Amino acid sequence: MTSVTHDGHVASAPVLGGRLTSGLLLAVVSAVSFGASGGLARGLLDTGWTPGAVTLSRITVAALAVLPFGLPALRGRWWLLRRNAGLILLYGVLAVAGAQFCYFSAVEAMQVAPALLIEYTAPAAVVVWLWLRHGQRPGPVTLIGAGLAALGLVLVLDVLGGMGLSVVGVLWALAAMVGAATYFVVSADDSTGLPPLTLAAGGLVVGGVVLGLLGVVGALPMRAATATVSYAGHAVAWWPPVVALGLVTAALAYGTGIAATRRLGSRLASFVALLEVVAGVGFAWLLLGELPRSVQLVGGALVLGGVVVVKLGERAAVPPVPALAAPVEQGLLA
Repeated sequence: MTSVTHDGHVASAPVLGGRLTSGLLLAVVSAVSFGASGGLARGLLDTGWTPGAVTLSRITVAALAVLPFGLPALRGRWWLLRRNAGLILLYGVLAVAGAQFCYFSAVEAMQVAPALLIEYTAPAAVVVWLWLRHGQRPGPVTLIGAGLAALGLVLVLDVLGGMGLSVVGVLWALAAMVGAATYFVVSADDSTGLPPLTLAAGGLVVGGVVLGLLGVVGALPMRAATATVSYAGHAVAWWPPVVALGLVTAALAYGTGIAATRRLGSRLASFVALLEVVAGVGFAWLLLGELPRSVQLVGGALVLGGVVVVKLGERAAVPPVPALAAPVEQGLLA
């Protein structure tokens, strides 16, 4: 996997400030958009949809929406697709199809909030990857943060209280965490030359093809339903949630998320992306009436706090890099 970019680069103050501001705004839009996916998907799952069918529908709608923008963004540089074919395949399988399918499978077996909290230990996984792959050994602050996150997970899973969360659901959520960590690391790499919307389109197309093939051969159950879906006591047709999942929680979320990570780097982007947990809990409450128990809320706070400490410790451990010439500001389509 490629190295993480922008995490230690220093540019001139005006350009750095502009990239930081735009990156933060894009990251917030992405996090809130991603956060709505669990609540919307759960409504479909409750009517008989399988996680595979929900994921394939979401990815297909998103791919159709992003592809018309992703291809022109190449500006005729088709060789970029050939050069980065392996990276796009990895991104599509793990960061798009894998992360979404595993998360929806977790949501099918457990509440949205605990599934999100487990998935969003991904920033800590990014730290581990940087340690093993690039030799960035975590310091004492990072280890303290990891300990807090581990304690928080114990409370989120309510191990001591005997809540008995589905083991299958927990395993699916952990698998989704691997996909989320892959998303942050790959999205941050701008050395590939791939525009954000091109990477998003390529990943969505690959993810859709992979899931479609698995469904055709019978390896992945694909079952959809046309029954009305209930959100907050209100019945709606099946197709508005599907369209919203594709356009808002995938097309918009991936496009803005990749652009944000290019500006912020995987470290800061994964930290800001923790807003998805807050958004996810909020949407689960509004759409499904789900709210974690008090002990799980405390655990969630510890998980988030632990991840923040991990990120602070990681950033403190990164040696300063000499000032580099500021890169030319790229638009979302460039």
